[in-house]
Formats: sequence, structure tokens, C-alpha cells
Amino acid sequence: MSKINKIILFLIFVLFTCQQRISAQPIKYSTTWFGPNANPVPEFTDARIPAKTTISLIGDYYFGYSDQTTNGYVKLEVPLLPECVSLKLWSTVLEHYNTTPELMQQRGASKVSGFEGGDVYVQTRIRLLKEQNGLPSIILNSTLKSASAKTVLTRRYFDTPGYYFDTEIGKSFYTKSKFISEIRLVGNVGFMCWETTNSTQDDATMYGGKLIIGNPVWKLENTLSGYAGWMHSNRNYSSDYGDTPLVYAAKLSFMTKNIDYFAQYQYGITDFPYHQIRVGVSFEIQPLTPKGGK
Repeated sequence: MSKINKIILFLIFVLFTCQQRISAQPIKYSTTWFGPNANPVPEFTDARIPAKTTISLIGDYYFGYSDQTTNGYVKLEVPLLPECVSLKLWSTVLEHYNTTPELMQQRGASKVSGFEGGDVYVQTRIRLLKEQNGLPSIILNSTLKSASAKTVLTRRYFDTPGYYFDTEIGKSFYTKSKFISEIRLVGNVGFMCWETTNSTQDDATMYGGKLIIGNPVWKLENTLSGYAGWMHSNRNYSSDYGDTPLVYAAKLSFMTKNIDYFAQYQYGITDFPYHQIRVGVSFEIQPLTPKGGK
């Protein structure tokens, strides 16, 4: 065998070995390295359960940091016991994404742009304590996330399941002003878990705070929330694993007799490289409310 053939065979062996090592690298299952709907910071409510079945139709636009994503979003909450127990479902209906080739390479993604369906979340909500006098409202949430992704190669959704438990605590303070008649404080704490590479679990502490001001016609919500996983601080994983997202959101709502209209801006402070603009409507449906609903 000539020297040239030996050199060619050696180069082929080196390229094949490098490719195998690259493909064997573990996937970073975190908000830093996936699309904005993969494992976002969970939203929490005003620590109240509705009396009637409520549907929300939402449109999202995420931008910045070389990733533009638009998607539809649907939420449904059915009160099994009015204001006490409810079943809630939500999902990203369909997202269209467009990233730069550089970001695709950094994530190890297989495509620059395309369409994908989202995960399905199922949540049960139980009121543990009714708000009265000096006592706050306390709501316990239990949530399961599906593994709906057809492929993890596009880095849009996790192909693994997850779940979380959290508690909402809320208390309102009323004023004599007509412009701002109610000030409500809400806190949220919980535990979150999702499966990563080689069946390893990433566990995270959830936290959040919300300030709501307004009156029966409008309200403004300011929310700071996030979760902190353990993999970013483990020596077996890189420090840029990105599993500690923290976000701030401002949401303005206008309420009419039958429909609520709202718009929201969200900013990713850490490990969530997106700006979000959200608009939507929410309305109650009496025929879908179980008997006993108001």
C-alpha cells in the first residue's frame, strides 16, 4: 500500500472518530440550548380557581438572540368543584421557528427553520386554604408534561417527560381608590423534574413572585419567576449547561362582561435567551362547566 493511500485511510479514520465523538456528546436539556417552548419557566396564576370553565386563545412571538419563533397557544381550565378543584390543560398548538446557521451549529440542531407541534401539559389544582380576613389563599398544583417531540435533533422540544409540583399563595388588599381598588401579592414555590441524557434526571427548585394592581376593569401583573436545576453546578457537566432560567413578565389585561383581553411582554434575565410578546383572549363557557358550577 502506498504512502498516499495510508495517509488517506488515516484521515478517513480520524474524521470518522471525530464524528462519532461529536454525535456521542450528551445533549444539554435546558432552556439555553433549546427553543423557547421546550421547558419554559412555568407560569402561575393569581392563586385563584375559577368558578366556570375558562378557555384562553393566545399568540406568542419570541425574538432576539438569533431565534425567531411564532406559535399559537391554548389553555383550558375546567372547575370540577367551583373555586376549589380544577383540571387544566395547555399546549403550544404549532410553532414556526427560524434560526441562524451559527445558532443551529452551537445547539447541534439539524435544521435552521421549520414547523413543529408542542408538548401537552395536564395539571390538577386543589385549593388548600380559602382566602379570608388575615388568611391567604393557598393552591396546590400537580403538573405532568408529555414527551411530544417527534425528534430531538431540531432542538425545539425535549423528547423526554417531566413533571412539577408547586404551591401558590395569594392575598389581596383593597383600597378606597377607584383607579387602583385592589393590590394582590402572590408567591410561588415548588419542585420540578425532567429526564435528560441517559435517563438522568435534572431536579430544580421553582420560585416566583407576582404583584397585581388594578380594578374590575383592568389589571397589571408584574411577575419574576424561575427555577434552578443542579446540572450547571455539577463537575460532570459544563458550567454553561443553562438550567437556571429566570424571567420577568409584565401583563396588562382589560376585562369586559364576557371576554378578557391581555398583552404581555417577557424578558429572559438568565438562561432563557428570548424576548416574548404575547397577546390573547380569555372567556368563560358555561355549557362546558360541570354541574354545580356557578
